[in-house]
Amino acid sequence: MKECITLTQTAVRRSPFSSLPQPKTVEDMRSTLFAALAASIVGALNVVDLSDANWTLGNDGLNISVPGSVPSHVHLDLLASQVIEDPYYGLNDFNLRWIPLASWNYTSQLSGLATEEKTNKFLLFNGLDTFADIRLCSQPVASTNNQFRQYFFNVTDILSDCGSNSPELQVEFGSAPKIAEEIANQPGQETWPWLVEGLFEFTHRQFIRKEQSDFGWDWGPAFAPAGIWQKAWVIQLGEDEIYVRNLLLDLYREGQLNNLPPEQTANWVLNASVDVIGVIPEGARLNFKIVDTATKAEVGSGDLVNVTNNGDVITGSAVLSAEDYKLWWPSGLGPQNLYNITIELVSELGKTLSSETKRTGFRTIVLNLGVVSDEDISKGILPGNNWHFEINGQPFYAKGSNFIPPDTFWPRVTPARIQQLFSAVIAGNQNMLRVWASGAYSPDFLYDIADEMGILLWSEFEFGDALYPVDPEFLENCREEAVYQVRRTNHHPSLALWAGGNELENLELPIAEFMAPDQYDRYLHEYETLFLDTLLPAVYGNSRSITYIPSSTTNGYLSINFSNPIPITQRYANATPGSIYGDTDHYNYTASQAFNLSTYPVGRFANEFGFHSMPSINSWREAVAEEDLSFNSSTIMRRNHHYPSGGLNTTNFANSSKGMAEMTIAAQMYYPVPSKADPLANFSAWCHTTQIFQADFYKTQIQFYRAGSGRPERQLGSLYWQLEDIWQAPTWAGIEYDGRWKVLHNVAKDIYQSVIIAPVWNLTSGLLQIYAVSDLWDEVKGKANLGWIGWDGEVVDLDTEGSNAGEIDFTISALNATLLTTLNIPELTSGTALNASDVVFVANLTASGKPPNTEATKTYTHTNWFTPTPLASAALVDPGLSVNYDNATKEFVVRDEKGTSIWTWLSADENDADEVIVAFDDNGFLLRKGEERRISYNVINDSGNKVGWENRVSAGSIWDNTLP
Repeated sequence: MKECITLTQTAVRRSPFSSLPQPKTVEDMRSTLFAALAASIVGALNVVDLSDANWTLGNDGLNISVPGSVPSHVHLDLLASQVIEDPYYGLNDFNLRWIPLASWNYTSQLSGLATEEKTNKFLLFNGLDTFADIRLCSQPVASTNNQFRQYFFNVTDILSDCGSNSPELQVEFGSAPKIAEEIANQPGQETWPWLVEGLFEFTHRQFIRKEQSDFGWDWGPAFAPAGIWQKAWVIQLGEDEIYVRNLLLDLYREGQLNNLPPEQTANWVLNASVDVIGVIPEGARLNFKIVDTATKAEVGSGDLVNVTNNGDVITGSAVLSAEDYKLWWPSGLGPQNLYNITIELVSELGKTLSSETKRTGFRTIVLNLGVVSDEDISKGILPGNNWHFEINGQPFYAKGSNFIPPDTFWPRVTPARIQQLFSAVIAGNQNMLRVWASGAYSPDFLYDIADEMGILLWSEFEFGDALYPVDPEFLENCREEAVYQVRRTNHHPSLALWAGGNELENLELPIAEFMAPDQYDRYLHEYETLFLDTLLPAVYGNSRSITYIPSSTTNGYLSINFSNPIPITQRYANATPGSIYGDTDHYNYTASQAFNLSTYPVGRFANEFGFHSMPSINSWREAVAEEDLSFNSSTIMRRNHHYPSGGLNTTNFANSSKGMAEMTIAAQMYYPVPSKADPLANFSAWCHTTQIFQADFYKTQIQFYRAGSGRPERQLGSLYWQLEDIWQAPTWAGIEYDGRWKVLHNVAKDIYQSVIIAPVWNLTSGLLQIYAVSDLWDEVKGKANLGWIGWDGEVVDLDTEGSNAGEIDFTISALNATLLTTLNIPELTSGTALNASDVVFVANLTASGKPPNTEATKTYTHTNWFTPTPLASAALVDPGLSVNYDNATKEFVVRDEKGTSIWTWLSADENDADEVIVAFDDNGFLLRKGEERRISYNVINDSGNKVGWENRVSAGSIWDNTLP
């Protein structure tokens, strides 16, 4: 099979992914191939994979003709032929705008076509990005306008009249930015108030069904790529033959309804629906077979009943005994039991027409938005509505982050790359990712990997930070898109939710109401027309096993009644005082308020929050020239898209400088800032310091939200913004584009452990509350040791009343938090006994409890700290760090000899780090005088050119910022 163009094959500069591992085992290869194939066929005359065809990419006006590929994008094929350099390098996001503003032709002479009579031929495209005119033998076939739909076209008559053994297939892509502008300028076109469209670079994205972030976002570039971005085939069918282009599997409990918790003892229902090219004969039937992927044992089989045949779609169902199937659980909550379900389509005479297998798991996942019960209110939970997930009937704490497109050019996103990224998710103690709207729908291999690893994927339709047209053609286009995506992905047990779009109810509707109050009723009606009347039936009509919400951030429903055509009535702002509803997002770029928990939202679930930071100097070196490696260089400032230009301005210094200033002010306010004589060392230290602030800020919020599991808000989820980078730039990411962990990902890993101790400080009151927090499903018992340590490493003994130093026994109820003690920091530091600049508060926890779905008891330990004054004014001392590599145990041994080390950081030597990317199992930690810590590691990427790098690893801390 011809491989798609990737940077590892073609880049002028070395790709950061050139050393990623490829599938090694049969199961890995099976999964990869399974994900690559869209459908299977039994007895098909011929299927021509257009990835194997020879393609030419051309633009006559620009005098360009180069080899093309499928799947690919124009930029990637131009890069492969060295017409352009790496789009991600320097300011090429600006320099290459001529590409999306032009039209491009992909042309191929088809071969291997059948010549037999009575052969029907179809073109099948799994993804065309976006405005494509398709011609075959110079005859028009169709025009498409949706990146996210599967298209197929009967070309039998065209080929019959062609008269060529190698007919020419041409796919011409129009300029998406130009077409979007043309649509927006049509007479009578829909308009919205100023600010409703989140405007980044190219305008009018809301009018077209293309990846919305392709037109720019505040964390990424605006390349607006075009091309045959997913697989394509010629399907040739003999008489009475069919081709399966999609298979829907839906597993749910008997009696289950969307959005509502089902009865967990009920039997399972298997609903299967087969989409075909061709005509399913009358009298056809369906049967099924279920095989445990671990044991290879057949667990169930039989005929599907209640079969309905609509010619191109056939559907049937079966009831399965609940006792026969093991449940699938997310990571940390139980095993990921998986099954292969084979659906056979059989003619009335017993001939097998098709056989399709998909891997799935038995689980229920519900976003519980129901009214808080009287029983819960009696336990101290505030009234209102719930907002938490339940897996197999069990509420759990969702720990994770937001997943954005890992690359502008999806054809170079490989299974190996997602495997690497998701391995970091699991290592980071995360169990859920919110797959953000306004990117692209996740490929099958991404869901496959999530199924295997136990990562829940909160998925969203690709609408965000805008309101959208509601003309009939646009609505039907969206409906077709949604139906296809729901049916394609529904069998994956990792699928956790469908949301209509991003920040619609908490941002877009309020802006519309504020800017145009006299037209708000119309805008609200249009919103409901798309996100309730159109998208909700696309989900409910194809799945009983999944929850749908119209907006990512929402107060939930006011009522749900399945006797109504649209069961949900949204709550919006209809809130009862004293009650809590919905999930929250939070962004505050005023550094002085970063650690003021009084500014944090109090809700049931936090689905977005964050602050930006710089990537490491090593990531910068992949993207900019050496002379541009300074904090406020022209190139780096223009690669910073926070705040966005709001148009095609390429000198966005006025807005970019605000984002750069936010990072600078935060670093100066809270930490000693670097002032090193060596410019590159100083730049590197500044980048690292912005990462420390980011991690510090996120840690404070996450532990606040997690402690909320034991407070009246009953807060049961935190997903920070964002998991990973789409390119090299200042962003909110915790993982850089090349897979390198920022400080954030290390700190989130620590604070997402199952049992933690959390100092929660209220700046307004001056009170420091110490919580023991557990997300286990059984009671946890343990001891906490609290005390003050000087920066010189000595224990500070306080006889002062209220110091609350010493040992505390505690018990934490299931999925809860316990307040251990409260310290009044202003009182403690107002006298002479405790100088705030000289000390750090250290809290240690040891506890025992049972991990979910196990019987064995486990010991949990955790250390946390609080500084009563910013480190910028702390009396830091040289901690005297040393690090050695123990070759026998494959561990790094870090030792502190002189004082307290805070934000202790292991890193590869500066001469190795560009080519060796390492994730240390512990990083960004506190180390006390005389303490030794042994740390294992995982190599993310190694060029092989830096032999012995392990012996050159160094350890530093925030103290290093004070060195010249």
